[in-house]
Amino acid sequence: MVVMTRWLNPDEQRTWRAYLTASRALMETLDRELQRDAGMPHAYYEILVRLSEAPQRQLRMSDLAQASGSSRSRLSHAVARLEAAGWVRREECPTDRRGQIATLTDEGFVTLAAAAPGHVEGVRRHLFDALTPAQVDQLRRISETLTAHLTGS
Repeated sequence: MVVMTRWLNPDEQRTWRAYLTASRALMETLDRELQRDAGMPHAYYEILVRLSEAPQRQLRMSDLAQASGSSRSRLSHAVARLEAAGWVRREECPTDRRGQIATLTDEGFVTLAAAAPGHVEGVRRHLFDALTPAQVDQLRRISETLTAHLTGS
């Protein structure tokens, strides 16, 4: 069976490249600002946020990996760094000897609370301030459609 490649037409190619460039530039800018202002990469900030929003500020490592969009090995490395900083504590899971629980420490919560205003301002300045309200609505709807398509939800 021969499968014909459905090449992108010029408009689709332009859209694809614009999306890639914009999404990379936004994430690189936010990461650079978090590094400069809070001393952490965006990936660590995301882990701290996910833990701060969880009941008792803790999640199973496997759930945290999924929530933060990280592989288990990458998450384990990141959590080790966050443990060394005193921002996260890892404990054995009481219901599963193979599992571990990551808990946001009080120090980690204070660190996150200090980083959040600058990060939110960066998101606002670099994303929302550049768009009209109609474009923000379109971006949300497009993102929700893509997420549903890619995750099957």
